Amino acid sequence: MPLYLGVMSGTSLDGLDIALIEQNGHTHLLGTHYIQMPDSLRDDLLGLCAPGQDELARAAMAEQAWVRLAAQGVQALLDREGIAASSIRAIGSHGQTIRHEPARGFSIQIGNPALLAELTGICVVSDFRRRDVAAGGQGAPLVPAFHQALFAQENGNTAVLNIGGFSNLSLLEPEQPVQGFDCGPGNVLMDAWIQRHLGLSYDKGGEWAAEGQVQPQLLKSLLSDDFFKAQGPKSTGRELFNLAWLDTHLLPLPDMASADVQATLLELTAISITESLINAQQNTDVLLVCGGGAHNHAMMQRLKQLLPKSRVSATDDHGVPADWVEAMAFAWLAHCCLEGIPANRPSVTGARGLRVLGAIYPA
Repeated sequence: MPLYLGVMSGTSLDGLDIALIEQNGHTHLLGTHYIQMPDSLRDDLLGLCAPGQDELARAAMAEQAWVRLAAQGVQALLDREGIAASSIRAIGSHGQTIRHEPARGFSIQIGNPALLAELTGICVVSDFRRRDVAAGGQGAPLVPAFHQALFAQENGNTAVLNIGGFSNLSLLEPEQPVQGFDCGPGNVLMDAWIQRHLGLSYDKGGEWAAEGQVQPQLLKSLLSDDFFKAQGPKSTGRELFNLAWLDTHLLPLPDMASADVQATLLELTAISITESLINAQQNTDVLLVCGGGAHNHAMMQRLKQLLPKSRVSATDDHGVPADWVEAMAFAWLAHCCLEGIPANRPSVTGARGLRVLGAIYPA
């Protein structure tokens, strides 16, 4: 059976997720490996998310470091599973998004797939987003088609929620095309805020947020952003939601406890998700949560409170580990590219039609 690897590095910039799948009509997860992002590389990649000097050279050097890290992780996973590189049909590599501006006609992921093919000796499929953007789409989110392949058998109206740096929803209604869109910030603002104030990379379990009190005036100001009023297809990134954006909303408000801000940011994520879901799919029977946010107990509890008529649970409860859904998706996207299967969904991205996504770099 064909074996694929998926390499995913998300907007949280915490590390690289690598998933090994078998694709035989169904997707089976065979192995996983996580490799932490070195602080120096994380800082370099974050620096590329905003305009700066000598960007081309800085991007070229950063993507070489990213690829060497990915190749190291791929080899570690293959060694542990006792699988030769020659047994892998392809690596689906998302690369690292440094700019996402579909309104201006581009979405940029760096990840030097040619070097990854050279270092691993495995065919690499990469650059998944730009073909959808070229066809007038948002280029994101790309995972709803995979969510549909994994979870379409669920009974009733199902939604799949990925909470990474940003949050996105896939809506799976029987007999209907899959719908999907970005909801807004996931963990990105909470991660940045706790790093600024406590020096921690993330708020484990939402414990710090749970210590604070939601500030209604700040929440109202944050939710006033035009992004939250827009209907899908829509996508977003660090170009909009970042600490500078948050600071702008904090500036006219009285000083407030940093834990209260964290609590308000968690509420922002929860409210933007649930309002988006209710507006797009009023009767949701099941909400399946994946991504790092599935481990945020405060977030999961809040989602359950805001959606009392829905069964809210992590995808783990349905046989797919929450931490590995996105990496599996990019392995699946590599399979689709090599088989000539269109993997975008115009109902999600707004593209003019179905397109085969990705560029192929032979071993």
